Amino acid sequence: MPLTEHHQFVGRAVSLFRADSRFVGAGVGGSWLTNTMDRFSDVDLVIVVEPESFCEVISERTAIATKLGSCLAAFTGEHVGEPRLLICLYDSPLLHVDLKFVTLPDLTHRVEDPVVLWEREGRMSQVIAASMAHYPPLDPQWIEDRFWVWAHYVALKIGRGELFEAISMLDYLRQTAIAPFLHTRHGQSPRGVRHLERVAPEAVPYLVQSLATHTPLSCADALLCVIKLYRDLREPLVGDDTITKRTDAETAVMLYVHEIRTASENNNL
Repeated sequence: MPLTEHHQFVGRAVSLFRADSRFVGAGVGGSWLTNTMDRFSDVDLVIVVEPESFCEVISERTAIATKLGSCLAAFTGEHVGEPRLLICLYDSPLLHVDLKFVTLPDLTHRVEDPVVLWEREGRMSQVIAASMAHYPPLDPQWIEDRFWVWAHYVALKIGRGELFEAISMLDYLRQTAIAPFLHTRHGQSPRGVRHLERVAPEAVPYLVQSLATHTPLSCADALLCVIKLYRDLREPLVGDDTITKRTDAETAVMLYVHEIRTASENNNL
């Protein structure tokens, strides 16, 4: 069961939506689905709107959010590619809530099946039953086509002394090239680094080694660690037509990375 404060918030939200004829239903996703919520969890609400009311609701969504509790801040989700999302922080208790406003047709395109909390005439459940959730699968070739350019970029930044940029890009490589493979290997959707400690505990020591401090040598060693992780995760997929290796790029970049690493060790940067 969700924690009391989460449950109370959701109850208030459902009561508000139920009283407004513009809304068709409300559901909840995220850790609520897997019964893994704890006091650090956020609340992911999906709010289904009548199509003819959608523009009106979107224009009023911040005002709607303030009616659900003591809203400290709210902003839209363009930075994660989801402008329909309103990301909110509530007080008493301090609670992160995502409010995603969709129409019934929009609900056919989803990455998970939400728990339906309330609906009118079973309309939300009908759409969910008639369509399938689909999380974009791992595309190993997409990663391979880009990985060696990304690795070369990190090496360039180490060589130039732009170490904060190198550290930031190493994080991007973990998020984009390493974590999706690890999640997929463990039967999970290919997300970023969230939950990796739980999903892939055997990889944690190696991921820790890929964390760099603000020195050229640390960044170079972290880059070599990321490359080794990537090669190990990629290798089982080579030879079954899943991945065509970019061998020339890999060879050239590895030579350059080792040059940068040697120069870092010898303080020649």
